[in-house]
Amino acid sequence: MYLKTLNLRQFRNYQDQKVEFTAAKTILVGNNAQGKSNLLEAVELLATLRSHRMTRDRDLVQEGEAIAQIDATLERQTGVSDLTLTLRRNGRRSVALNGESIRRQMDFLGVLNAVQFSSLDLELVRGGPEGRRNWLDTLLIQLEPVYAHILQQYNHVLRQRNAFLKKTQDLALDTDQSELAVWDAQLATTGTRVIRRRDRAIQRLAPIATTWHGSISGSTEVLQIKYVPNIPLEDNQPEEVQQAFLAKIQQRAVAEMHQGTTLVGPHRDEIELTINQTPARQYGSQGQQRTLVLALKLAELQLIEEVVKEPPLLLLDDVLAELDLSRQNQLLDAIQDRFQTLITTTHLGSFDSQWLNSSQILLVKAGEIIPNL
Repeated sequence: MYLKTLNLRQFRNYQDQKVEFTAAKTILVGNNAQGKSNLLEAVELLATLRSHRMTRDRDLVQEGEAIAQIDATLERQTGVSDLTLTLRRNGRRSVALNGESIRRQMDFLGVLNAVQFSSLDLELVRGGPEGRRNWLDTLLIQLEPVYAHILQQYNHVLRQRNAFLKKTQDLALDTDQSELAVWDAQLATTGTRVIRRRDRAIQRLAPIATTWHGSISGSTEVLQIKYVPNIPLEDNQPEEVQQAFLAKIQQRAVAEMHQGTTLVGPHRDEIELTINQTPARQYGSQGQQRTLVLALKLAELQLIEEVVKEPPLLLLDDVLAELDLSRQNQLLDAIQDRFQTLITTTHLGSFDSQWLNSSQILLVKAGEIIPNL
């Protein structure tokens, strides 16, 4: 797949900027806070309808404006598609494909696929479980766009159930067991769908990441990725998972009443990353942690390509500076011209002449893009 054009209107610090991509690799160069990452974020939004930098749409709309719009032209084996995402300060989004409005946003997902790799991804190893869950969910949305709807359903039920528990706690009411049983059943049903898909995705991703990690580390270290759901998962069968879910809710019922919140479900899952059987966050240097994240990202690229049958875009946001020369070369060798790649950097010193000669280089300055340095 090949992103031909991108047009940003009133998005972040871009007033009205069109970019035409003319090479397999595009290097966006400029000082910090000029808008390089904003451009990659726009592509990420088209691919996943999520931003790993912001949760609220109002933060994406230019100050003083009511809406922002991202338009793109994408070429795939099946033909050319025009994508439009409109963001509103009030949070109401709309999407269109080839000029036609799409009612269900999940039907917009899967048209453009992209893997984002930024310096923030190092928190995948060092940070808490929420970051790892978000990473896995974002990958799953691309592998299986219906997952966006499944996750949304689960989060809706979770919010409703939490509100019910909080209300009974705050008002010191006797819990209405019949109403709680309704929420329990819905939580178990929607949560089981999330757990089963997360489990399947990790089963597919883990061996690919382990192979990449062995290659980058010179086979001196063994990476293991394990999905550790909050619900015991002995068999990935819906009935068994649902029964285990409801049994665990019963076990934690008193604690949930006491704390006024839901303690059972995939919102408390963990993805364990271990190197040589030691938790990665406790293991070794920043360099080793970077090797792990690089292996994860290369595995994402490979898995998406296997599933969608086309190589996704790769978005490298200021990440080369975070990698030493050997890891940079591993990454650049893996990319070659196989993946259309957008790279942000503050200087061109990280790239050899062969890369520079085969790349489109764009200067980004204060929300404006100037071609051909």
